[in-house]
Amino acid sequence: MPDDIKKFPLVAVLLTGTFVAILNQTLLVTAIPPIMRDLGINANSAQWLNTIFMLVNGIMIPITAFLIGKFTTRKLFMTAMSLFAAGTLIAALSPNFEVLIAGRIVQASGAGIMIPLMQTVLFMIFPVEKRGQAMGLVGMVIAFAPAIGPTLSGWVVDQYPWRTLFYIVLPIALIDLIAAYFLLKNVTKQTFPKIDVLSIVLSTFGFGGLLYAFSMAGASGWLSAEVIIVMSIGAVSLTWFITRQMRLKEPILEFRVFRYSIFTLTNVIGIVVFMSMIGAATILPIYMQNMLGFSAFESGLMLLPGALLMGFMNPITGRIFDKVGARWLAISGMALLTVMTFLFTRLTEDTPFVYMATVHAFRMLSLAMVMMPVTTAGLNQLPERLIPHGTAMNNTLRQVGGSLGTAFLVTMMTVGAAASSNGLTDNQAMVQGVNISFWVATALAFVGFIIALFIKSPPKKAA
Repeated sequence: MPDDIKKFPLVAVLLTGTFVAILNQTLLVTAIPPIMRDLGINANSAQWLNTIFMLVNGIMIPITAFLIGKFTTRKLFMTAMSLFAAGTLIAALSPNFEVLIAGRIVQASGAGIMIPLMQTVLFMIFPVEKRGQAMGLVGMVIAFAPAIGPTLSGWVVDQYPWRTLFYIVLPIALIDLIAAYFLLKNVTKQTFPKIDVLSIVLSTFGFGGLLYAFSMAGASGWLSAEVIIVMSIGAVSLTWFITRQMRLKEPILEFRVFRYSIFTLTNVIGIVVFMSMIGAATILPIYMQNMLGFSAFESGLMLLPGALLMGFMNPITGRIFDKVGARWLAISGMALLTVMTFLFTRLTEDTPFVYMATVHAFRMLSLAMVMMPVTTAGLNQLPERLIPHGTAMNNTLRQVGGSLGTAFLVTMMTVGAAASSNGLTDNQAMVQGVNISFWVATALAFVGFIIALFIKSPPKKAA
């Protein structure tokens, strides 16, 4: 294990790469309108710029455990970062929509590798008693990046052409790539697993199909033929994939990690938290822009205090975790999340900006208390050989949970607005739909609180 002097540059390289990768998931959210005008595309086509990034991410993450066993840390990270930088350059120079989509696909193929790889490396180089603090840094990146994305893009596209967004990211990616060449060490162990092509195909159709179906459900409806067909293909492929992994001596993704009870419980809580976080981050800007008349930049600013608070608190909750474990952090965090989400069920056409920013900030504080501590507690229970599989599984389930949460809450908002239309203006009915979606989110948070009660903090020596 490297000493403390060598850890800092290694962690800095990994965190920087992960930051720009996560930043790109939300970077184009408020840049969609100018891209539509410039490239002559409609909203349905433009939405693919975000959907395709999430889809490819979701396809790459499950196979990272295999890739971590196959390649050295340096080779895998530098390949992932090179793909990300190449995709960014393609997107920046794209003359049309098709080339821009290709750039996003190449970007996401690199980004999907970086997040599980970083978590695996941190678990390898830090002892159990310091992992909470290390994962707190990961939480800081995960909090800052998606919230800064819409705010940054909102400001940039007001001042400059939308391609500037990619020119901002590209030098960061290239500098990190150069730094990785000189600073990154080989930490992960190569086990040289055999490649199982059928498993990779089934994983792609399984996770990719479900993510695509969930992302389309919000717009097309859960009962549309397209959603039902794609979801069925995804479910069958995923079932086949899981049963195949249980039979293989060297599975692409090890589902036996769920035999460890704390890992299973913490992942269920992680899914609930991500459904709540990503779903709310999607619905609140829609509410602010479409129903209250705020600009894209202003809606991004509303999310920023919460992201800053969560970012600052993640290292602190990591230290607390190292001292007292995940149980009480998870219980108190889920209780706070339930209360704060309930406060979003009372929105009106006149809800003040300060109210929304304050409640959202406390929601993000609650997520800082839960997200990384429960992730660390779950991964701590796994033996070292299963940690790459645990991080891949954890991130895959978050992708699925986030897309499912977004689709489900947007659908509830739409259905709620239609059900509330009698005697109300269209705008009032839409606001009521937002409130109903937050009632559902409150119920989800409460379920997470109940599950948190069952978390046991294992003795450190057994972790």
